[in-house]
Parts: sequence; C-alpha cells; structure tokens
Amino acid sequence: MKRVIDWLKNLRPLKVFTAFLAGVFLLTAQACNRPGIAAQPSQPAGQAPNIERYDPTKSYPLNPPQGGMNNFSDVDPRARAEEKAAEAKAKALRDMAKRNVEQKGVDSTEQYVRNYRQGTPLGERVKNLGEDVGSSAEEVREGVAKGTQRGLENIRENTQNAAEDLVKNVQRGATDTGKSIQRQAEDTADAVNRTIR
Repeated sequence: MKRVIDWLKNLRPLKVFTAFLAGVFLLTAQACNRPGIAAQPSQPAGQAPNIERYDPTKSYPLNPPQGGMNNFSDVDPRARAEEKAAEAKAKALRDMAKRNVEQKGVDSTEQYVRNYRQGTPLGERVKNLGEDVGSSAEEVREGVAKGTQRGLENIRENTQNAAEDLVKNVQRGATDTGKSIQRQAEDTADAVNRTIR
C-alpha cells in the first residue's frame, strides 16, 4: 500500500493532463479527418450512382439453364455453331454404329472386325460362332487338366518337403536335448564345487 501512495505522490498533474489531451486529439483527428470513408464510392461524371439492387421477382436477361456445370452450358456462348456441328457429327456416328450392329451382328470383337471387313453372310456367322464355342470349350478343358496336374505336383512336393522338415526337426530336437543335458550336468557340477568350497 505504501508503494501505491508513494507512486501517487510522485505523479504530477501536468503529465496526466498532457496524456489526456493527446488522447482526445488523436481520437478527434481520426474520427473527423475524412468524412467520405464510409460514403458511396465516387462515380464518373456522366454516370448515375450505383443504387440498383437485384430483385428476384423481376425477370432479367440471364442465361437459361442448359444442364452443364452449375446448370449452365459448359461451352463458350460464342462457340454455339461448333457445338451444334459436334452434336450432329456425334449423332451421325451413333446412328451408323447402330446400323452396322443391326445389319451384321456381333459375336466377338474379332468376328465383328471380320464381319465389318468382309460382309460375312448369316450362315457363315453361325458357323464361326459354333467354332468359337467349340474352341472355347477345348481351352477350358485343357486349362482344367493343366491345373489338376499342377495341383498334384504341388501336393507331391509339399509332402516331400514336410518329410524332410520332420527329419530336420527331430535331429535338431535331439541335438538340443543333448546340449540341454550337458548344460544341466555342468551346472550341477558347478553347484557341487561351490558347496565344497
């Protein structure tokens, strides 16, 4: 408490008054300096102030929704002609592909290429399809036979490896048992020597 009283006695009224005046001057200078800070931005001479607001009830000339990103067209509006030409070309290609599939039929990709290049008649296409099914069945039969043979070989190798591992494990166990008995005998001999001393 004594320190506070000594500090108050040492405080000069002139210092307090000077600090108060400096604060008032700073506040006044900042608040009253430029009145246009929060006002409307200045407009060019021939232009009316920007006071129009968007009214959602009115109809404005906006881009109509068309489906792309943000529900508008993904194409530059200046490229409408190119967009229409690309759509027309894509439609023509789709129609041509449908006609080719309906006229010639598709059994497999290789056969489709053959049919497209040669214009194969229906009878030949059916014959080719039968040959393809027959060759596929033959490939499946060969795959099953090879898989079975490989499985039998794996089983034979696994049984041989298991027998070899069993022999090795028995030999290791016998060696470990012998070493264990020898260590116990040495420990017993050391214990007897310690008790004799």
